[in-house]
Amino acid sequence: MQTIAERLKLAHERIDQATARSHRPSNSVQLLAVSKTKPVSDIRQAYEAGQRLFGENYIQEGVEKIQAMAELDDIQWHMVGPIQSNKTRLVAEHFDWVQSVDRLKIARRLNEQRPSHLAPLNVCIQLNLDGEASKSGISAEELSALVEQIEGFENLRLRGIMAIPQAGVTDAQQNDTLEQLAELFGQYHTKLSNFDTLSVGMSGDLEAAVAHGSTMVRVGTAIFGARRG
Repeated sequence: MQTIAERLKLAHERIDQATARSHRPSNSVQLLAVSKTKPVSDIRQAYEAGQRLFGENYIQEGVEKIQAMAELDDIQWHMVGPIQSNKTRLVAEHFDWVQSVDRLKIARRLNEQRPSHLAPLNVCIQLNLDGEASKSGISAEELSALVEQIEGFENLRLRGIMAIPQAGVTDAQQNDTLEQLAELFGQYHTKLSNFDTLSVGMSGDLEAAVAHGSTMVRVGTAIFGARRG
């Protein structure tokens, strides 16, 4: 059985190969290790292997892990799951990034509840271009208004967009969605100074995402193995 360190190495090799095929610099895509449902011991193994960016889907679980590893101040913690309004304070107080902002109410509460002694909270707007009812995210038509609103919040720093493209579709359908995401990202990347993150691509589709300009891939299973729950 492969170790977490070995799986991390393979994930980085996949990213390097994908960026090379797309004639992009090898350091142009960051790896976010999605550690939901995995124990702190697994995260520590990944940390010891050099991983510093970790993503959590469940707020309470994520906060417990952040607190358990508080002595490691170089970890960057990302919330990548849906956020209920009654949990925004926990997110604002503990995480460095939120990739799943999909409505003004959540953005406003995060801005109001971000502690003054912390740097602005980095946020991405979650898009759902395929209109899947089972997933969070806004449509392309709603993006402009939410961008403008978040840009006005002093305790948030809008960094980009995040998406989970529909699974089980044809290559043509997948490419169409990824092309739309790349186009939307490009529009704001050129206009906004901090808008530098296109978070798309996971264990099964990171190569296609990198080919379409992803700057951050979110990998869980390929690093930590199958999840519970």
